[in-house]
Amino acid sequence: MEDFVIKSASSPLWVSKETAAGAAAYRRSTLALYDLLVLRFSCRSIWRCPSSAILDLYNEHISANHLDVGVGTGYFLDRCAFPAPQPRIALADLNADSLAVTARRLRRYAPVTYRANALEPLQIEPANFDSIAVNFLLHCLPGAIPQKSVVFQHLKPLLNPAGKIFGATVLGKGVEHSAAAKILMRIYNSKGIFSNADDSLEDLKRALKENFREYELRLVGCAALFVGKV
Repeated sequence: MEDFVIKSASSPLWVSKETAAGAAAYRRSTLALYDLLVLRFSCRSIWRCPSSAILDLYNEHISANHLDVGVGTGYFLDRCAFPAPQPRIALADLNADSLAVTARRLRRYAPVTYRANALEPLQIEPANFDSIAVNFLLHCLPGAIPQKSVVFQHLKPLLNPAGKIFGATVLGKGVEHSAAAKILMRIYNSKGIFSNADDSLEDLKRALKENFREYELRLVGCAALFVGKV
């Protein structure tokens, strides 16, 4: 029997076929290899954005009252330095396997889990987080940045004043891709795992500017690391 409960943060939970495809690739069998193949190999060798750079982003901006949206395997939450020994952690993801794997990995923190579609408004109570991460989420969502940046509009109401949203995403335009990155991106986009062929640096910059009082944006390889402050 599992030692956690997955709640729904979307009522009803509705997703398009394209959105479901981006989440469906993360089965328990693939999640078992995710840290090794994606976070250790692909990040460094393909996207040229080592996982250490993303861990630094977490360490700089994580709070003791945190919501993670698009949780993967919980790799960064497991390794980052929270500013308190027992932080409040909420996990939200469309994929129940990702939620289960991450919740079990972080069970020392007793996280609360929510099955949710980030492209729809999220119903999480109490909605008073100091930080929200959307790490490696945007490049899995359908559409280009102007459409998928609705995620920011859905998450901002969940933040306390002076709260921040941060994360990283692999871009398809406006950055330099190696030959290997071009091939892998083409494969991932054809299978619906990624939907980032039209995601540009300029569009991401515009979305951050439109949604946040202050923002930070920098490139590491072909990934963009960003922070938005409300």
